[in-house]
Amino acid sequence: MSREYETVIGLEVHVELATKTKIFCGCSTAFGAAPNTQTCPVCTGMPGSLPVLNRQVLEYAIAVGLATNCDITRYAKFDRKNYFYPDNPQNYQISQLYLPICRNGGVEIETADGGTKTVGIHEIHMEEDAGKLIHDEWEDCSLVDYNRSGVPLIEIVSEPDMRSAEEVIAYLEKLRLVIQYLGASDCKLQEGSMRADVNLSVRETGAKEFGTRTEMKNLNSFKAITRAIEGERERQIDLLEAGESVVQETRRWDDGKGESYAMRSKEDAQDYRYFPDPDLPPIRVSEEMLAQIRAKQPEFRGEKRKRYKEEFGIPDYDIEIITGEKPLADLFEATVALGSQPKKVSNWLMGETLRLMKERETDASDLRFSPENLAKLIALTDQKAINSSVAKEVFEVMFEENIDPEAYVEEKGLKTVNDEGALKKVIEEVIAANPQSVEDYRNGKEKAIGFLVGQTMKAMKGKADPGAVNQMLREMLS
Repeated sequence: MSREYETVIGLEVHVELATKTKIFCGCSTAFGAAPNTQTCPVCTGMPGSLPVLNRQVLEYAIAVGLATNCDITRYAKFDRKNYFYPDNPQNYQISQLYLPICRNGGVEIETADGGTKTVGIHEIHMEEDAGKLIHDEWEDCSLVDYNRSGVPLIEIVSEPDMRSAEEVIAYLEKLRLVIQYLGASDCKLQEGSMRADVNLSVRETGAKEFGTRTEMKNLNSFKAITRAIEGERERQIDLLEAGESVVQETRRWDDGKGESYAMRSKEDAQDYRYFPDPDLPPIRVSEEMLAQIRAKQPEFRGEKRKRYKEEFGIPDYDIEIITGEKPLADLFEATVALGSQPKKVSNWLMGETLRLMKERETDASDLRFSPENLAKLIALTDQKAINSSVAKEVFEVMFEENIDPEAYVEEKGLKTVNDEGALKKVIEEVIAANPQSVEDYRNGKEKAIGFLVGQTMKAMKGKADPGAVNQMLREMLS
């Protein structure tokens, strides 16, 4: 008889903070610069260089801790984590082991059965990122880019409270939204500003003891995380069913092949020979500082959802989508504040904006068009200065270049022709050129009117109100 197994999952989530400079020096953190152009003696580990903590890093870490219900450590320290790897220039990483900045928190997630569950957060600590190794297969060598070395990170270590891939994704989504709403990071998995390592073990259902866990790295999308969890669960169950043991190790997930492979045996804290960093003084968090950070906490998604329902009266589905990305929520609120009707703003965001984002593989944080220009476009359609198809055409240009829709419509001559005489003349020509469709319409074929409207719109180069064309056609054919 086959045994039933339970999956036990804990996560280590690394988040790059949205500071303009690195954690211990003044080098830029901008993504995508040429290799090794954003470095200095501090972040490349040169002898005699001294680190100085970026205060904004501390404030972001505390803000995330408060938002995830953590206790804030009033007396915290940095420690050196010693290991030898080419992308680690000092041969140690400055991190926090003994006195991390945040401890004993948790976030509530929604479960598959419609209920809720709290996932505990063991700790959140601050640390510096390592550089990036680039393996050049053509030259058969490895190169190091130290631009990322010293970029500030927080590592959010969960308790082993998750039991499925669905719960993991719900937890990550919750963290992503909290951190995005705080402005502490853009949390772009594809750019590495949010990375998750999955610690996973399996045990027989009902067992009290945890099984042997493995850690999986190289997970840069929610889909990859889901596949990696399912794959590792099956691998461990197959080993146990065959009477073999699971080895505690770090594994690398290859999403293309859909399998993981062992990288190294899993180290414990003692392997890193941690000791307090002698170059950085302890951090003392005052009541005043805590109060200031607490006062700056934003309206989070849950509060926003309630307010949107009461204040704007838009459908629940729209609220879910819009509040699911902070840049969309900001755009929505700013456009409504300019006088646009909430549902019309929502329609543009839910329709054309999401369509173009998907088509161009763009994130909400990369949207270029301003609330002012969206409000102007909505006003142009409300005033019937342009019709809906022209509005979509204008929006597409606005999406790419944030053009002023009023100036663009004027410049390109896209305004709806409201000259009844000119419209009547074109409709007469369309009727004369399409006797069969006219006869079909008079014989009760309703579709024929659609064809005639289309022909008129074509003749007017789209610069007419389809409703007005339809009405005038019916009047002239009755």
